[in-house]
Amino acid sequence: MKIERHGSALWYGGFPDGRGSLSTESGALDDHYYSVASRFDRHIGSNPEELLAAAHAGCFNMVLSMVLAEAHLTATELQTSATVILEQQFASFTIASVHLSLRAVVPNADPLIFSRLAAMAKTKCPLSRLLNAEVTLDTNLQSAWGAPTAIATIAS
Repeated sequence: MKIERHGSALWYGGFPDGRGSLSTESGALDDHYYSVASRFDRHIGSNPEELLAAAHAGCFNMVLSMVLAEAHLTATELQTSATVILEQQFASFTIASVHLSLRAVVPNADPLIFSRLAAMAKTKCPLSRLLNAEVTLDTNLQSAWGAPTAIATIAS
């Protein structure tokens, strides 16, 4: 099965004072503003790294949900944040690493088994596999929202 999804970017001007917009096929982003300042100086607007972070967190949650289902478990809630690290290395920028942080409520989940399933989901996630960067994961399994049960950190 082959699935295609499309996004586009429009750019006006040079560097560093140029600006542009990002759009997605679904309309989730429609001419969303971005610029050098929004990427490197935290000004108003989006940037490719935060979009990648949101996409990676969403991808991971979906894959983890599938992995849990295969283990006959269902999450009540999966809350994942992704931190994309963009570093200047010599004359160019590189995405050096991504860290996923997961808080999950999975009734009847054994903490050790859950940790293994989360690690499996991290390696199965298409965006984790796409990135040529270290992808790390920490998990926080809770018996109910707000009640921690087990915390684990996993590196690729």
